[in-house]
Order: sequence, then structure tokens, then C-alpha cells
Amino acid sequence: MGDELKPFVDWSWCARNLGRIVLVDTRWYLDGSSGADAYQAGHLPDAVFVDMDRWLSGPASPEKGRNPLPDPEVFAQGMREAGISDSDTVIAYDDAGGVIAARLVWMLRSTGHKAAVLDGGIGSYPGKLAREIALRRTGSFTPKAWPADLLADISEASSDAFLTVDARNRDRFDGRQDPIDPRPGHISGAVNVPCRGNLDAGGHLLPELQIRGNFEHAGVLTAQNTIAYCGSGVTACHNLLVMEQLGMGNGRLFVGGWSQYGHATDRPVETKIQPDGRL
Repeated sequence: MGDELKPFVDWSWCARNLGRIVLVDTRWYLDGSSGADAYQAGHLPDAVFVDMDRWLSGPASPEKGRNPLPDPEVFAQGMREAGISDSDTVIAYDDAGGVIAARLVWMLRSTGHKAAVLDGGIGSYPGKLAREIALRRTGSFTPKAWPADLLADISEASSDAFLTVDARNRDRFDGRQDPIDPRPGHISGAVNVPCRGNLDAGGHLLPELQIRGNFEHAGVLTAQNTIAYCGSGVTACHNLLVMEQLGMGNGRLFVGGWSQYGHATDRPVETKIQPDGRL
């Protein structure tokens, strides 16, 4: 497989490396639908399921947001129970173009593990889905602290020293509506690069020149001094991985995202809505 693994791989790459990778189903839904049920109804052969709420997030709170990072030991336990060891190469997928799988991949890559998102997700698999639950021996996975140099706090996310990039859809960034969080709008000074704008209609990454153009149009030329956020630190990981894929470097993640910032009523909010209601 080589020493360097890019953040995104396609199914043809996976097919060449079957037996040397661990496929992980990370499906998760904001509306509360069960990713585990989706996995049981049909998944990639030999894939294991990892639950976002149980293993990839800590307890939610207004102070920390909806999906803060879990304690490293909790994450390690989840990986061990899924049969993942320190030396494994993990390929994660979902049914949302990778914007959910990116969370696990970012967590693994940021702590020195080999991991990538399956470009195109479950829809890129050409064969018949499996319903048998994959059983793997308990893994040997060592807890590691989350790297401070790849994380940002709420003060840094609203600081002029960084370029803050919002991965949410344009309507939520503009403040036209927010069905989830208490205040509509975005962090003052942030720019908008919707993570789903990295994808074509089939959930595959757009050509690199087109994606780069989307970032450059928003003023993002490099990941250096860049902070990515979204609603709760999940889909922002997709923008971080895309920037790494493009050779732009490694940005930082504001995990609390809008679900933390929106509750911090002492911090200013920007919208694109005029006083008369027009954009």
C-alpha cells in the first residue's frame, strides 16, 4: 500500500488491498435514524460498524457542543471492540459522500494512524451488500491524547489571527434558518465553504481543480492558520481532509462548532440577512 495514504481512496484501491484494510461503516443521521439499523440492512462485506454517538463523541452540552471529542480511552475502547489495532489501515464510509466518515478518519489520522475515506461511500461498491455481522478479534489500540496543534477553541475560532471556515450549507451560514441550534448565522469573520460542495451528485469528490477553486473563491489558499467548523465538529472534518488531499496542509478543528458558539450569547454573530429580511 505504500507508506503514504491520502485522506481519500476509491473502491478500486480498496479492491486491490482487501485483506490489508479494515472497512468501517460510520453511517449516522442528524434526524435520529439509526446507523446501526442501516448497517444491519446492508453493508460492505466484512465491514464493521462504529457508532458515532457511543465511540466518536463525548457527552453533549451547551458549553462543549453536540459532538465533542470523546475521552481518548473511550475512543480506544471503541476501536478495540471493532477489532481495530494500532497498525491497521482503516477505510471508513457512509452514505453521505464521506462527510460523516470524515470524523473517524480525522480522529485516526490526527493521532498517527493510517485511515482514509472511501470516495463515493457505500454507493461506490459494485457488488452485493452483506447482511452478516462482521466479527473480528478484539484489537490492540492505544489511547492517545488529541493533538493540541490540530484543535482550536472558541476564542481562536473567532480571532482575527485565523481564517475560520464554516462547512455548513449556505442557508445556515447566511442565517436564513437554523433548525438545530439556538441562533442563526455564523462566527464573525468566517467564510463559507460548504463541505457538500466538495461532492458531485453521486457523492464522489469533484475534480481537484474545481474543489480548489471553491476554496480559493472563499479566500482559502492554504490550510495554514485555518480553522474549520460546522454544526458540531463532524462534517468540518471533511473540509480538513479535502484540504490535506489537495496538498494545502493541515488546518485546525473547532470541535464545538456552531452548537457551542451559538449558545455563547456573549459572542457576536454575523448573518447575511438585511434588516428588511432580504439577503
